[in-house]
Amino acid sequence: MATEYGHGYGRPGGPSDWGAEGNVGRRFRLPAGLRAPFEGRTWRELAYVLLSLPISVLMFTYAVTMLALGAGLLVTFLGIPVLAAGLAGCRGLGTLERARARGLLGLDVADPEPLRVRKSGLMAWMGAVLKSGTSWRHLLYAVLHFPWAVFSFVVAVSFWTYGWALLTYPVWYWLFPMYGGQDGLQLYGDETHQIYLDNPFEITVTALVGLLFTLATPWIVRALTLVDRLLVHGLLGPSRLATRVVELESDRGVVVDTAAADLRRIERDLHDGAQARLVALAMDLGLAKEKLAEDPRTAARMVDEAHGEVKTALQELRDLARGIHPAVLTDRGLDAALSAVASRCTVPVQVDVDLASRPAPAIEGIAYFTVSELLQNISKHARATSATVDVWRSDDRLMLQVMDDGVGGAEAGVSGSSGLAGLADRLDAVDGILVVDSPAGGPTRITAELPWRG
Repeated sequence: MATEYGHGYGRPGGPSDWGAEGNVGRRFRLPAGLRAPFEGRTWRELAYVLLSLPISVLMFTYAVTMLALGAGLLVTFLGIPVLAAGLAGCRGLGTLERARARGLLGLDVADPEPLRVRKSGLMAWMGAVLKSGTSWRHLLYAVLHFPWAVFSFVVAVSFWTYGWALLTYPVWYWLFPMYGGQDGLQLYGDETHQIYLDNPFEITVTALVGLLFTLATPWIVRALTLVDRLLVHGLLGPSRLATRVVELESDRGVVVDTAAADLRRIERDLHDGAQARLVALAMDLGLAKEKLAEDPRTAARMVDEAHGEVKTALQELRDLARGIHPAVLTDRGLDAALSAVASRCTVPVQVDVDLASRPAPAIEGIAYFTVSELLQNISKHARATSATVDVWRSDDRLMLQVMDDGVGGAEAGVSGSSGLAGLADRLDAVDGILVVDSPAGGPTRITAELPWRG
């Protein structure tokens, strides 16, 4: 089962994604290595590398100047505002760098956390700038990016110029067979020997070497910009702690909304179901009590009907309690609880739970309701003839996989698609993952991954 999970997890979109790649392959007849020098991405990345040198010179000069000036003036009061102004300027330059990376590299880096100024006033602002780790990371970027920009500029320009020059050597040799009194490009020369590339074989070899340089240069530039991506993402984006705080705030909102929705559902079910039946039952028993003396037979019939209403109300209360948290889950664990859910599915379901121990009750409950929701989707939408449920533990993760042989076409990212979007949000609230592999025509494989908290 772990092998199947890895297969589905590696391509969340299922075969449709592979089809899109196949379409791309059919649309471009040239291999990627041959069309790379002419792609827009290559020229944008080259423009990024070329612009990095002058921009990094300005950033490095500004950062080092302001840092040195501020550090030198720390013996006086002027050093603090100068250093704060330097850090604030680096934050502004970081904003421009993120915009440049977004426009030329397609790297969308979120803005870092803003300054937290607790009080109004210049002193409070300077203190917030100096205490902010984001400010110092922007300063570090301005310093570190300069040597890398110099290196990448030299490498990119050298490969591009030499590649195109050698590739087009037959053309300009044909246009200028004798230039400056020299017969062709001089490969080597000293006081007694000179070697020129002037015969057809040497010219052809030179062009082939230029072709190799030209084809390899886009990938070299791409590798250079990969380092730029890492620098921008690591130093100019939000810190891991800030990103985690944002995720937790979002997850908390999802949990609160989900809890409120569940509470409204329980209140609605109680009001429309069991409560209404109990009110009707009280009225019927009151009427039966009045008729007990004058018409015992009618009273007995009404009591019998009330007895049936009591049974129905009890069943509705059991179903409602099962929807909140089934007793079998608390008493016997996931194996028995999922088997009970599978027995109510409209198609035969094979359940296989391979767990040596039980996870935390909260994770166990989420796993139960996840499988229950997926089996309800199979009953309502899949038009399947059979289904399987597999549960196992992989390191510190609880894995769930539900498969059916239905018509497929389920999508997790579409709001309202058989409840999968809401289910994915619930799992995300506890650092879980929902992966859907459901091509048109089936079969459907839905894998859920939850943290194991014993």
